[in-house]
Amino acid sequence: MRTWGRTYNEDGTYQWVPVTTDANGFNDQVYLTTLVQVLKLNLNESPFYGNYGIPQIQTVITQVFPDYYAMVTQMQFAPFFASLAITRIPSSNPPVYNVNAITHSGAILQETIAT
Repeated sequence: MRTWGRTYNEDGTYQWVPVTTDANGFNDQVYLTTLVQVLKLNLNESPFYGNYGIPQIQTVITQVFPDYYAMVTQMQFAPFFASLAITRIPSSNPPVYNVNAITHSGAILQETIAT
């Protein structure tokens, strides 16, 4: 399995790098990279996965808090991890999320995602 993620270089540029299944056959890094991209994605922005993402503009118009869509994203990705928790950092504008995941191999993954 493979997905693409961006890394930040020392010269201030971004570079796309492939993230693949590890040597032990686990796809945890692939799914974590995809989860990060989904949290930054706007709902219906992807032509292939329109049901993934957090609607930035629609939440302002409909007054539905983006935490609802973070919960939906958590439910979509929960089967790929032994444990997954996505929480919004209070008073962050734009929203910033803490992602805590425990992989099937027992590794603990923690990321802070700014949208």
